[in-house]
Amino acid sequence: MLKHPTIDKLQALKLTGMAKGLQEQDCMPEIESLGFEERLGLLVDREHTERQNRLLSGRLRRAKLRQQASPENIDLRSQRGLDKSLITKLLTCQWIDEHQNIVLTGPTGVGKTYLACALATQAARHGCSVLYYRLPRLLEELAIARADGRYVKVLAQLAKTEVVVLDDWGMHAFTDTNRRDLLEFFDDRHNKRSTLVTSQLDVEHWYDNLGDPTLADAILDRLVHNAHRITLRGESLRKQKSLTKRENDLTETA
Repeated sequence: MLKHPTIDKLQALKLTGMAKGLQEQDCMPEIESLGFEERLGLLVDREHTERQNRLLSGRLRRAKLRQQASPENIDLRSQRGLDKSLITKLLTCQWIDEHQNIVLTGPTGVGKTYLACALATQAARHGCSVLYYRLPRLLEELAIARADGRYVKVLAQLAKTEVVVLDDWGMHAFTDTNRRDLLEFFDDRHNKRSTLVTSQLDVEHWYDNLGDPTLADAILDRLVHNAHRITLRGESLRKQKSLTKRENDLTETA
């Protein structure tokens, strides 16, 4: 059988996974022992894997996660305050299927953003649409959208995104417009979509941080009451890495 024309036709049909699979089969010494249906099954599996990888790459590209974080590399040491059974459950993405939220709190540098991005990566693997924002940047984008007439469109896009990560909650004081934007955001998503929020502030301080009692009640009711709450503790990982690097540099120059 002339394989080059077949490979060309598979590529023309955009069956690139099958084309690669056919080329790979040429390098398998045991492939001749397989029957037609078995070899065809391998080619179909290769195509399916190729398409799933492309879809995942697209979801991660659109998510614009702050860090490339792998769920397999989550540090589950107990001194960080992580419950292994809870993280294992969250990695099944059941929380997304049930439209629940996650709230990650802890001091700066303990790995909140990494954990958030790892859980978001797992959501993308699960087939979910994901978006990452630092909260100040999202509020700024909503202000710009209001000014140029895209406000409703941007809110609609956020409302249909299955997982939104809001990093750095409470870093700045909220204006009345900010509070109303957040209420619109969470009202659209309540019991329909999932949101993952990180903050240096304990949740108990969010009410005062938001400022307006009425709007704070409405916002937090939609965010916190159906959220898995994780509090990270420990020293700054960035500080530890810096000290390790400094020690290594001193060792090399000694």
